[in-house]
Amino acid sequence: MNNKTFYNEILTEHNRFPAHKHPIENPDFSMVGVNPSCGDDIVLNLKVKDGIITDGSYEGSGCAVSQASADIMLDLVIGRSIDEAKHLADIFMRMIKDSITDEELEELEEAAALQDISHMPSRVKCAVLGWRTMNEIFDDSEEE
Repeated sequence: MNNKTFYNEILTEHNRFPAHKHPIENPDFSMVGVNPSCGDDIVLNLKVKDGIITDGSYEGSGCAVSQASADIMLDLVIGRSIDEAKHLADIFMRMIKDSITDEELEELEEAAALQDISHMPSRVKCAVLGWRTMNEIFDDSEEE
């Protein structure tokens, strides 16, 4: 299967049947993420216990890329430590800039399907919205 077909199938699946697009009660962290250039917005909610992301969700609206990327991100980080989630976010951001190894690409699992976004400058901010919001949540919590 070529990358473009895989990319389209992943985006379609996560847009039609998002696993994490719903409210959750009493999140430990909640932050609004906005992409003003195209109007995407999400509210990212995370539950964290003993440094492990135990649950997460997002709400909001936007293009297929922003919404699917947030859903894919949550699939990847739920059940992992904050440090692991930050590590994956770092890899994802570098992937979008086209500078990761094959081993790092494998770590991203389904999120690796978004690699071609690096060749679509107008979609980069859409793809990184959820990841950037998650990083901001953890950066803000470290400052407190």
